[in-house]
Amino acid sequence: MEPAGAPPPGCAPAREAEEPPGSPALPAEEPQGGQSAGAPPGEGAPPPPAAAERERDHHGAGPQGPSGRAARGRGRRAPGRRGGEEGGCAARRPRVTVDSSKAKTSLEALKISLRQLRWREVRMMKDSDPSWKPTFIVKPDGGCQGDGIYLIKDPSDIRLTGSIQSRPAVVQEYICKPLLVDKLKFDIRLYVLLKSLEPLEIYIAKDGLSRFCTEPYQEPTLKNLHQVFMHLTNYSLNIHSGNFIHSDSVNTGSKRTFSSILCRLSSRGADVKKLWSDIISLVIKTIIALTPELKVYYQSDIPAGKPGPTCFQILGFDILLMKNLKPMLLEVNANPSMRIEHEQELSPGVFENVPSPVDEEVKVAVIRDTLRLVDPHKKKRKDIQCQTLEHVSEASEELLDAGRADRPEYEASRSPEAGLPSLCLKQVFPKYAKQFNYLRLVDRVAALFIRFLGVKGTTKLGPTGFRTFIRNCKLSNSNFSMASVDILYIDITRRWNSTGIDHKESGMCLQAFVEAFFCLAQKKYKSLPLHEQVASLIDFCEYHLAALDEKRLVCGRGIVERRSAVVPCQADGLHLTPAAHTPLLNRTATASKFADYRNHRY
Repeated sequence: MEPAGAPPPGCAPAREAEEPPGSPALPAEEPQGGQSAGAPPGEGAPPPPAAAERERDHHGAGPQGPSGRAARGRGRRAPGRRGGEEGGCAARRPRVTVDSSKAKTSLEALKISLRQLRWREVRMMKDSDPSWKPTFIVKPDGGCQGDGIYLIKDPSDIRLTGSIQSRPAVVQEYICKPLLVDKLKFDIRLYVLLKSLEPLEIYIAKDGLSRFCTEPYQEPTLKNLHQVFMHLTNYSLNIHSGNFIHSDSVNTGSKRTFSSILCRLSSRGADVKKLWSDIISLVIKTIIALTPELKVYYQSDIPAGKPGPTCFQILGFDILLMKNLKPMLLEVNANPSMRIEHEQELSPGVFENVPSPVDEEVKVAVIRDTLRLVDPHKKKRKDIQCQTLEHVSEASEELLDAGRADRPEYEASRSPEAGLPSLCLKQVFPKYAKQFNYLRLVDRVAALFIRFLGVKGTTKLGPTGFRTFIRNCKLSNSNFSMASVDILYIDITRRWNSTGIDHKESGMCLQAFVEAFFCLAQKKYKSLPLHEQVASLIDFCEYHLAALDEKRLVCGRGIVERRSAVVPCQADGLHLTPAAHTPLLNRTATASKFADYRNHRY
């Protein structure tokens, strides 16, 4: 029997609770055949306990007697309403289920609200199952070769030796359902060549390494979190396991080639081409995210126009495959190991370096072909070959092909790479640039940041440089004064400097400049989505800077012309040298862009 004052099961309350204006919608599951999660909170649900208590105090104290009659009386239809439509007893509806896993600071208030509404919470049902809770992997900053990595279930279990600033750590959610081969977890090490930043050139090695754990995999629980040979794929850790298998074959052992895994997956009907496409997309997106900051540090060491060596970098991408063959990026190593031998214990305490055929096959090819791509004499040889071909007529080309091997000039121009295997490095950018150029907005913002750094070698923008950026790009007006510019600079710079670790240099870092740029874009183009706001402001700034550069070029040329009008007299008379006129910058594109932005004002 229902308590006194409570409506019969399934009856709608006589009055709905008012919902606070502007309250966010909660992610809720829709029960089978029940009401949707978007229904008003009080509709079709019993009243909260507090309301029941008030009704019980007003109508009586027990389930029998007058209070019972009062309860039955409230179940009747309200006057003026038709039965079965409003105010009557509807069919019993299931309780609404709410997923509270995404709730953060509002979690406690949400729990109280759900209890009052007598709704069901998903997290409450799963709290009793510790295996459901996510597992985290902790990687101390500055570590390598798996040193200091451990797994936790509770974030409060992070082991800190000192403050966060002195000993930071990277914490990632552990992937519990990886693809297994021979019941073992494994990851992939792929080598990526970053040949150039400007223009951006990316190459991916066609083969890599697959590094296996040495104990059969089980999903992490409190009992097996400490079993590193089951969960961590690091070669430097698993080599100390008694189950580690050194193999001369690329298809077996605890370290294999990635191509052998692909062959195995292909034999099972997996779409290997799609897997490679996903990996290429993952690599390009990651490099695009890294290049803005890399360019800032690169220009501080090697300023533009400075003669001398250029730089390249071989990166190690660690990738984990899910059961559905989706690649997940674990980390990027800036200094991957290129060792091609391993230590083998001959007797207790006695080790010997033994060649590793798998490492040699993959790593030697990567280093050799990287050097082939960055060979400084390669361009010179191409120029010589082009000049030689220009002197060969089409009529005599067939005769030359028949006997050119015996000619000395052919031997001189013959490429030394003729006897080498084909490149193991595949270019993926700019080859697929059209598909990913939309992601390079921050890269273009970084170019603006570098332009106004001022002093060569610095990586932070001072207040004068920021004001110059605003002034040259025509971003200040009556609604956004230079005083507002200074306030924006101070607020954002101070916040970023307070969270950073490197305080050796004062000023606005790249990340702070990007945030300031986004604020300016939102202020200038309020009606557009954020991506279009930023793109529009970039185009606007680039237009004004191009016009400024052209103006300076014209002024500089005018000075040169005036100086060349008067030339000192020589023995054979006066010689006037006409000024060399080079084409001006193409203003057609910038003028068309400007037409689109003339109407955009603050």
